[in-house]
Amino acid sequence: MVGCVAGEGHLDGDAESQFAIAAALAQSLPQLARQLSCAMIVLKEFPAKYRAPLHCLRDAGFARVPSMPMTTLSIDYKDFDDYLSKMLSPRTRGKVRRKLRAAERAQPAITVSVVTDVTPVIDDVYPLYEKVYERSPLKFEKLTKEFLCEIGRRMPDKVRFFIWRQDNRIIAFGLCMVQGDTLSHDYVGFDYTVAFELNLYYRVFHDVIAWAIANGYKRFYSGSLNYDPKWHLRQSLYPVDLYVRHTSGQINAALRRVLPLMEPTRSDPILPNFHNYNELWE
Repeated sequence: MVGCVAGEGHLDGDAESQFAIAAALAQSLPQLARQLSCAMIVLKEFPAKYRAPLHCLRDAGFARVPSMPMTTLSIDYKDFDDYLSKMLSPRTRGKVRRKLRAAERAQPAITVSVVTDVTPVIDDVYPLYEKVYERSPLKFEKLTKEFLCEIGRRMPDKVRFFIWRQDNRIIAFGLCMVQGDTLSHDYVGFDYTVAFELNLYYRVFHDVIAWAIANGYKRFYSGSLNYDPKWHLRQSLYPVDLYVRHTSGQINAALRRVLPLMEPTRSDPILPNFHNYNELWE
């Protein structure tokens, strides 16, 4: 596997460097895979902006198929209410406000804090992450306690943990990354004994977006899956690609034909509703 285990893959440098890196990967990866006795080569979740430099991989026998896309949203608004008023239909706007009012009436009141190091409360937040992971119909990488602790310690300038509480009880958390004027909400955890009653999904979305706007961020990214509320909230798809090759030429010839029929985005009933669904394949 080439890329990031717990996120997107990227090519470094300027445009010229990216084409050179991609060409080196196309030439060297099949040989390296055979030396390591690896049958499959997968470049994991490279954003669509790299399709031009990575096109040489397709010439080298790799098949490109879409991975489950992330989503993105412009948050260049005065505040959360400004986003609701300008982006959402009256029906969806009313639904979101009703859910937020229900969360605001919760007793004890829900509070949120933002920290860079989750280590002191890792034993409280990690089970919430595990509950979300276990409920997911599709499972990818599973984070560890050590990962959640170390990412904040090593990258305090890039990591923001949002923690929601009722009294001293943690009921939700979110792992976000910041870069420039963008904020990416990558992982979340919920206490499902109260999550639906308190509309925690919408409360979490509200608090993260409101904090991001107040702190000068202009674009929001969210992880893959759970596409129905994201579609209603007028988010757009952010395509990420897989490049796959078998080291056996004969097997790879068959693999390239069947992979487009097996890739997971075709089975999701909500994805075609997004206005830029066709970008998953373009």
